Amino acid sequence: MTDFIALFPGQGSQSVGMMQNLSTSMVVKKTFEEASDILNINFWDMVNIENTDINQTINTQPLMLAAGIATWRVLEENDICHPSYAAGHSLGEFTALVAAKVFTFEEGLRIVRKRAELMQNAVPSDKGAMAAILGLADSEVIKICQNLRAKGVIEAVNFNSPGQVVVAGEKNIIESSLEVFKSAGAKRAIVLPVSV
Repeated sequence: MTDFIALFPGQGSQSVGMMQNLSTSMVVKKTFEEASDILNINFWDMVNIENTDINQTINTQPLMLAAGIATWRVLEENDICHPSYAAGHSLGEFTALVAAKVFTFEEGLRIVRKRAELMQNAVPSDKGAMAAILGLADSEVIKICQNLRAKGVIEAVNFNSPGQVVVAGEKNIIESSLEVFKSAGAKRAIVLPVSV
């Protein structure tokens, strides 16, 4: 028997229409209804109708957990595969814990909602930002951040893989840093769709 691992994404990978391929699945709709009832937010509309609420941390985090668990339940229901392991990237770790039945779905939603509230309250709205820098060595990203600190807060915070680093800090510094990273040889430098 082959072992499978389910790897759940973190915040920043959300987009309107992301559940389109599974939109006819009753288990997906029921999972989204359950999440919506628990937190009193219409997550199904948020993921299907163009809006800015999808990128607000306070909404994004429970939405991503709901989407991950909905997909997990589709795999289980259709006997597609039975992952032996679950892991997650950042926020996705909480989805993995729900999938592994460490927390109930409701507990997971409430935990990530509280986490999102704390994160949102820690940084005034529209003051912070994150950007993904692709194609530069970690040391080069760190050096550029150090050089830009005279202008404001910027820090290399997530080292996702060799050549993929996420920076975070003050929104205006993050936005103006993109060209600096590109000039230094980054293949891509993009602001991530997160509100914190």
